[in-house]
Amino acid sequence: MASSPIRHSFAAPDGAELVWYELGEGRPVLLLHGLFSDAETNWIRFGHAAEIARRGFRVITPDLRAHGRSAKPHDQSSYPPDILAYDGLALIRHLGLKDYDLGGYSLGGRTSARMVIMGAAPRRLIVSGMGLRGMLNTGRRAEHFGRILTGLGTHERGSPEWLAEAFLKTTKGDPEALLPLLASFVDSTEAELRGITVPTLVLSGIDDQDNGPAGELADLLPDGRFVEVPGNHMSAVTKAELGREIGIFLAA
Repeated sequence: MASSPIRHSFAAPDGAELVWYELGEGRPVLLLHGLFSDAETNWIRFGHAAEIARRGFRVITPDLRAHGRSAKPHDQSSYPPDILAYDGLALIRHLGLKDYDLGGYSLGGRTSARMVIMGAAPRRLIVSGMGLRGMLNTGRRAEHFGRILTGLGTHERGSPEWLAEAFLKTTKGDPEALLPLLASFVDSTEAELRGITVPTLVLSGIDDQDNGPAGELADLLPDGRFVEVPGNHMSAVTKAELGREIGIFLAA
């Protein structure tokens, strides 16, 4: 097994160059990161990808469009509805994945669920850092992040907006690419979510209420199981328990 992730890239159907990383060998699992983040910050830096790979998985972690080393176009036309889900489906086709697992954190968790709604067929699904309310009403969080991106440098120190801006700086995010991305978010319906029948791990920091109580999502899903790990929405990704619980679920 490679000791560090290997970087690759491919062209999305619209020509945007998208990057992904791979670590480990075995059953493929595609893991998507959250908004303002990237594969390195969400899955690699704190050992989650390595922990999952150690259990016999080929961990595939893309940088979403407008994030990390992937393309960051500034024009609104590059961000049609559900573009991140379409990019994820394109990566699955590019890699020729037929039997795989899928999941993500926050925006990545919501995008993973959208991919299943749109036809992806993983064996198992992980939705972490995301509650039912964040799935049904994407506008509330999009407005929140829109205010952050349009008010950079003005947020009160210590406020949620200030903390998100500080995080954006650590990942070297591009506000001019992220702002049009917000308009691509698509609400799911309860009926669509009930149609997700694959075993699904709903994973949340015990103090994370950013997208509503995650237990509500687990209760709605036909085969949902709810697990809490230490931390809030920002800190849960730094805890070893996140990767450990995902690895346990996938290896079961």
